[in-house]
Amino acid sequence: MAIIELRGVSKKYSRSSTVLRGLDLTVSLGEFVYLVGPSGAGKSTLLKLLYAEEKVSKGHLRVARFDLTKLKKKQVPILRRSLGVVFQDYKLLSQKTVYENVAFAMEVIGKSKRDIKKRVPQVLEMVGLKHKMRSFPKQLSGGEQQRVAIARAIVNNPKVLIADEPTGNLDPEIAWEIMQLLEKINLHGTTVIMATHNSQIVNTLRHRVVAIEEGRIVRDEEEGDYGYND
Repeated sequence: MAIIELRGVSKKYSRSSTVLRGLDLTVSLGEFVYLVGPSGAGKSTLLKLLYAEEKVSKGHLRVARFDLTKLKKKQVPILRRSLGVVFQDYKLLSQKTVYENVAFAMEVIGKSKRDIKKRVPQVLEMVGLKHKMRSFPKQLSGGEQQRVAIARAIVNNPKVLIADEPTGNLDPEIAWEIMQLLEKINLHGTTVIMATHNSQIVNTLRHRVVAIEEGRIVRDEEEGDYGYND
């Protein structure tokens, strides 16, 4: 079953700036897909289209049960309940504790206090940070902050987890720990789409590889390799 479907998707910011050109891509429920390619190729723009941060200029895009080419602004929060998003720079709320950062993702969609009290400790235990739930982001290492960000992204059981360079700011050893966590999430049935420049990860933890260059998909391989020199 397809969870993401792009047909002839293009993205223009101006007449002279076409970032994505005629993309065709289908991702099945439960897949793990790496997006690779040079800086500026359009990977982050593609991810932004998937969580409706940007709008498609041309073509058809469906994520879960949503047609994003017809999505109204008021429907965007409903779409995002089906998605989790993890960024390179964590984007945690500095004035909130670890527990409060993760709980916030449940509060904004109207979950009850009872559900939040039950679910948040479960997810923090999954990412290995239950003992840090009262800490603030500034008291955590980069790897720990990224684990909190992942906990926040998965607390509502999303169908799709979108990760934009999630290991980009981390030491190699910590990056592997984050990857093991993403693998674990994927094994539980969540579709993972991950943009990365980390060739070692892509070449070791083999999954489908979709390569983008100058806004076009130039390669789509099952258990592919990174294919670029760092």
